[in-house]
Amino acid sequence: MNVDLGTIVESLKLLGLKKGDTVLVHSSLSSFGYVEGGAKTVIEAIINCVGEEGTVVVPTLTGKREDGPDNSPIFDVRNTPCWTGRIPNEFMKDLRAKRSLHPTHSVSVIGPLTDFLIKDHENSITPCGKKSPYYRLAEKGGYILLIGVNQESNTTLHTVEELAKVPYHMQKVPTNCVIIDYDGNRFTRNLYLHDWGTPRNFQIIDNDLEKFKIMRKGKCGNSTLRLINSSDMIDYVLKKLNDNSEYLVKNENKDKILNQVQNNNL
Repeated sequence: MNVDLGTIVESLKLLGLKKGDTVLVHSSLSSFGYVEGGAKTVIEAIINCVGEEGTVVVPTLTGKREDGPDNSPIFDVRNTPCWTGRIPNEFMKDLRAKRSLHPTHSVSVIGPLTDFLIKDHENSITPCGKKSPYYRLAEKGGYILLIGVNQESNTTLHTVEELAKVPYHMQKVPTNCVIIDYDGNRFTRNLYLHDWGTPRNFQIIDNDLEKFKIMRKGKCGNSTLRLINSSDMIDYVLKKLNDNSEYLVKNENKDKILNQVQNNNL
């Protein structure tokens, strides 16, 4: 199926995205089918929907499984590519965009809330915590837009894991990370990085988010769209994790988490 800028704009408006909104976008360009103009068209469609008074955020993640105290990441804000897809890689090249300085979980932003969202991300002791753009977006009443991807791509669920202090999520020892800023200055930050060892089942929340009207679903071309109220999602999932720290973990890994908890309490 072929889609163009007008088709995407209309689909996003029907979904509920409007002027002045702040939105974090996780995306798959290929999910639409054929898009006239490619990634740039999708970016302009989203910016068109939120207008000059709105703010668009994309994850420009660079973290790797092997990152840790014995393999410190080196992050160059201008030159380190992300692995989150063609739309984020195109977005962060836009002269209007500014990228946060976190060495594994940076975002790129266009809009009036840019400086507020990215400020001090490099000083966030955990990647997605209260000093991160992911949490700050929720504070501002922002949305998460999933384009052709499901909840497994929803990075803000790591924010909830960090708020709940689940035992499996973070490495136990901080890493001395190297960061190169926009002016070419090179500095280090000692930060806790994600532990990649526990497979998640983030999709478990999908039906309930729709049921409780925290999320709306729509279509554009072949792509399924999901628009999520970030603050409401965080509140909902945080209650679940406070009741059961294994809520987002795949069933076959829950014994491993129980052992971690028991070892931590020894």
